[in-house]
Amino acid sequence: MSSPLPPSSRVSVLDLAPVLPVVVVDDPADAVPLARALVAGGLPAIEVTLRTPGALDAVRAIAAEVPAAVVGVGTVITPAQVTEAVAAGGRFLVSPGWTDVLLEAMRASGVPFLPGVSTASEVVALLERGVREMKFFPAEAAGGTAYLKSLAGPLPQARFCPTGGVGPGNAPEYLALPNVGCVGGTWMLPTDALAARDWGRIERLARAAAGLRGRASAQV
Repeated sequence: MSSPLPPSSRVSVLDLAPVLPVVVVDDPADAVPLARALVAGGLPAIEVTLRTPGALDAVRAIAAEVPAAVVGVGTVITPAQVTEAVAAGGRFLVSPGWTDVLLEAMRASGVPFLPGVSTASEVVALLERGVREMKFFPAEAAGGTAYLKSLAGPLPQARFCPTGGVGPGNAPEYLALPNVGCVGGTWMLPTDALAARDWGRIERLARAAAGLRGRASAQV
């Protein structure tokens, strides 16, 4: 599905594109041209991480000026951040892990969310709480595609966005798995391209990333 979510839609973030760009914005002034480049390349869902002081300003700018983008907020670890992220215009939330307190806040926010997991027990605990879509993090360090294949048998109802150590070389292997909806990564946002504000290069890398679903299908 390549079109962005309407504001009220409950369609899964996992189904918007094969790759979810994980964005660290140092200068909020770069947020809009960066988002436009990613969207033009076929990656409408964008996770802006709360790793810099200007992250929420970046989210506000993208939400206001790039209507084709579905901007979300990542590295959300407190209920206060949930509130701030949604107030800034975040359309979905991503966390590296979860607690019951954080999960309750994300559920109450009214927007889709991907709580982070790295073990089977965490997956089962979320399934008990009615959550079926999760971030698998840190993907490579936590067992990679072999681990996710092992989870697919006993826990087929869980779907994942693996993030952490995922790049263009191994992304098709993840995307070929039945329990993977999309992958998260930063490779379409190289540091030198961001420093040079080379939005054309980022758009080209995004377009290549958006085409990885076809490569994954060929591996099945």
